[in-house]
Amino acid sequence: MAQTALQGNPVTLSGELPAVGSVAPDFQLVDKDLADRSLADFAGKKKLLNIVPSLDTPVCATSTKKFNAAMAAKSDAVALVVSADLPFAMGRFCGTEGVDNVIGLSMMRSRHFAKDYGVLIEDGPLAGITARAVVVLDADNTVVYTQLVPEITEEPDYEAALAAL
Repeated sequence: MAQTALQGNPVTLSGELPAVGSVAPDFQLVDKDLADRSLADFAGKKKLLNIVPSLDTPVCATSTKKFNAAMAAKSDAVALVVSADLPFAMGRFCGTEGVDNVIGLSMMRSRHFAKDYGVLIEDGPLAGITARAVVVLDADNTVVYTQLVPEITEEPDYEAALAAL
């Protein structure tokens, strides 16, 4: 099982990120309208999955805003921000911050996404939500890039993720 850290303390995760070259696991997540969404809803587009613990933290907010700005020029791709936040809170954040180039998706109905993508935190104060990670998929849902951020309080490698997109 993979490990990350929270303020220097080791955190155990449920598994490993999907391997580069593998087909990404499908998912059922909830959008701002409380509709279930899956990979099929984004068929034919490249996908950047910005996986965050909660948009109610400075680093998660920053990464979402940075990916939002970058996605304005990417018509063949979609950025999905996945967190344990309720869709209402995600919608409020996006509205307040002017975030309109990413789609917020919530794990409110199930933790299967976090388990299938190997990012479910299993111990410590954040147990039950996700570690910080980025997964990039091509238009056929093949994994082309992954990053498990080694310290949850640090930002992901934006340049590498966007280059893979």
